[in-house]
Amino acid sequence: MSGSSENRTRWEETTLSKTLERFPERKAEFTTGSGLPVDRVYIPDDSPGLAHGSDGGPADTLGLPGEYPFTRGVQPTMYRGRLWTMRQYAGFGTAAETNERFRYLLEQGQTGLSVAFDLPTQMGYDADHEMAEGEVGRVGVSICSVEDMKVLFDGIPLGEVSTSMTINATAPFVMAMYLVAAEEAGIDAGSLRGTVQNDILKEYAARGTHIYPPRPSVGFAMDLCAYCAEHVQKWNTISISGYHIREAGATAVEELAFTLADGIAYIEAARERGLDLTTFTSRLSFFFDAHNDLFEEVAKLRAARRMWARIVRERFGIDSPRAQMLRFHTQTAGCTLTAQQPDLNVVRVTVQALAAVLGGTQSLHTNSRDEALALPTEKSARIALRTQQVLAEESGVANVADPLGGSYYVEALTDRIESEAGAELERIDGMGGATVAIEKGHFQRAIAKSAYRQQKEIEEGERLVVGVNSYETDELEKMDVLRVDPSMRAGKLEALSKLRATRDAAAVERAVGRLREDAAGGLPTMEAALECARRRVTLGEMSKALEQVFGRYKPSQAAW
Repeated sequence: MSGSSENRTRWEETTLSKTLERFPERKAEFTTGSGLPVDRVYIPDDSPGLAHGSDGGPADTLGLPGEYPFTRGVQPTMYRGRLWTMRQYAGFGTAAETNERFRYLLEQGQTGLSVAFDLPTQMGYDADHEMAEGEVGRVGVSICSVEDMKVLFDGIPLGEVSTSMTINATAPFVMAMYLVAAEEAGIDAGSLRGTVQNDILKEYAARGTHIYPPRPSVGFAMDLCAYCAEHVQKWNTISISGYHIREAGATAVEELAFTLADGIAYIEAARERGLDLTTFTSRLSFFFDAHNDLFEEVAKLRAARRMWARIVRERFGIDSPRAQMLRFHTQTAGCTLTAQQPDLNVVRVTVQALAAVLGGTQSLHTNSRDEALALPTEKSARIALRTQQVLAEESGVANVADPLGGSYYVEALTDRIESEAGAELERIDGMGGATVAIEKGHFQRAIAKSAYRQQKEIEEGERLVVGVNSYETDELEKMDVLRVDPSMRAGKLEALSKLRATRDAAAVERAVGRLREDAAGGLPTMEAALECARRRVTLGEMSKALEQVFGRYKPSQAAW
């Protein structure tokens, strides 16, 4: 037994025991939000890597900021050199309405754009499709053609402002429209910076906005990656998303394991495609959730960097430090926000945003206080952005890299999360990888089980949610909410009708035919998608062409 362990034993038998006799602890066991046990105190022996490095200092598991394995951050100076990108997620109604919100947020100090698309756009339906009725512009902006994309970014310097687009099943089509909009504005594709989510695997596991079966969908995503590697080299071509996995009910450990498993699957798909793995992996980014358990979230993000660096170097033999870096966007946890006492959500979001910054995020979205009620009003969006700005400018947390590094608790928790997530990755590998595990329903069942456990704990009062099952009030709080005018769909339908009447019908038919033929022949589809966009083929028409080749996916009973 080491000296520190002997000292803890002495402390437990003397000082602690006397206190417990007088003041019993509130609970028999304390745990993180994921159920991992939390000890009363942490000492050097709880973090062997921290205490026993090969040179007598911090071990290889910790390292220094900007160096392998990047536990302490991907940049040596972190936010002392440049603050994280403040990228508020926005989109509703028409392209013109969302453009107005983008301009407002940029005026308020936002430093990057993040586009939310409505469900029809995500699912491959134009606004005039019967499946789109009642959903056009409701949870994001409606985009049907290049004309919408041009309005969406009107007056915004695409060559200067980075853009993130949360779109998956139809990502190559939306990206094609974005590139054509830039092309017609005279902007060189090589100057464009941003991210397209393009993470189709998590759609089958947690979110459901998929169109085609998993395997051709992964190939379709690779088409976008291959094209951008050659022509849009500053673009991050996949944002591997744990956020939606966590929002569906996964624990922090499951979020980390499933997200990294998806990342492994994409690298393997790129290798099968013959892409340069160093280039491909260097353009991957990640997207994580930030929940209320501040220290667990910080530890999760630190463990994520370390695990990914090792996976890239040891599993795939990629030596490039740039490729080994796990760079990520964080969004605060929408699923934790409540309709009851909604102003309390400002506090929750502040804690979650602090966790993201202490964990070393590269960009951040802070949810608005009215998240549980509607899309954010302009005022609520401004408060959410100001929350980031207060953290950046007033709190001091941006003044040092990895402020919690060396904390016995945080280091031990980082190690524990890495161990638990690593064990889950081994199980997934044993099944044949993420795609097979998803097809077998492993991800789905695990997420559903965790979601059920968490909800049961809330209903039985084991997990307290202020304003919901504790500190409740009968007072109804009135709050202005954003309402999307349903009549706006009529304007969309009129614009679509005019577009179809004025475009070159023969050129449209040729472009769609080429897209269908390239997909059927196993050829890359991005050049055909770009030609479709230039000819004003709509997103729904492009999506239908691929559906005729791949079919529309329906999960089997085995997946659940």
